[in-house]
Amino acid sequence: MRRVKTCLLLATLAAISSGCADHGVKGRTVLAPAEMPVAKEATREELLDAYNQIARNTKTLNATMELKPTAGSRYSGVIDEYHEVKAFLLAERPAEIRVIGQAPVIGTTVFDMVSDGETFRVSVPSKNRFLVGPVAMERSSSKPIENLRPQHLLDALLWPEIRNEEAVTLKEFNDEKARYYVLTVLRGGYQVEVLREIWFDRADLRVARMETFGPKGTLLSDVSLADWEPFDSAAVQAVAPQGTTAGEATGRVTTFPRAIRIQRPHDDYKLDLQVTKISVNEEIPAERFKLEQPAGSELVRVGEATESKPPTESKPQ
Repeated sequence: MRRVKTCLLLATLAAISSGCADHGVKGRTVLAPAEMPVAKEATREELLDAYNQIARNTKTLNATMELKPTAGSRYSGVIDEYHEVKAFLLAERPAEIRVIGQAPVIGTTVFDMVSDGETFRVSVPSKNRFLVGPVAMERSSSKPIENLRPQHLLDALLWPEIRNEEAVTLKEFNDEKARYYVLTVLRGGYQVEVLREIWFDRADLRVARMETFGPKGTLLSDVSLADWEPFDSAAVQAVAPQGTTAGEATGRVTTFPRAIRIQRPHDDYKLDLQVTKISVNEEIPAERFKLEQPAGSELVRVGEATESKPPTESKPQ
């Protein structure tokens, strides 16, 4: 019996080695060469340079987009999906941003919000409220949609440069859909922690995802970027100095992601942005980032023990 089993085993191995095992394959898909994805190669230094070219050379943004907020999650037990609004965004380094949201078709203002990196100011005409608070405030509202801050959009659109003194590692990540390079930026000090992770899709070596972490590994922001397309050539040429090309005028920044998703897990909301028009490095007058309290609106100082005060009129400046 032992001799029979040995013979059967040898026969099976012989069949496998001769290719007879193909009879056990249930199905096979053969891709044409043109359909096979290509995973491009890049070094750590090349990826750092590609990221920093965009971070350094994107000074201002002037964009029109469709913005759709979603508040809550399965973890909070309630998910609120809000109507899509048309948003007009202005951003300038180091920390200036203004976003005006309007209802589709009728064009009434849903919100108007600004931030200078230290203080945010939000006007909500439908509620006759004017919110003011510190950008660095850690306490979140029990109503997730009230955690939406203009600074969150600025951080996702005007990237911080990776400095030479920062420690950066490189790794690969592969799944069935795509292959990625991941740059991990580390925060130093007594205990080394992850500060950011920047994902590059190896199909085109463009940034596909950016994660930002706080102390103890807290995931502050998870931004997905897709549909990278060239800037509107007319808009780029309009701001280009005479004698320069579009690429030179934008400092080698010639494309921008049109589909952006910003997820803020601890603020319990996400934003889906669809960029319809974008121009870069236009000069933006400082007064366009000013937002005063509308007369008669309720002033709400976000973060204070009592976040509600009687309606007050804005004082003349």
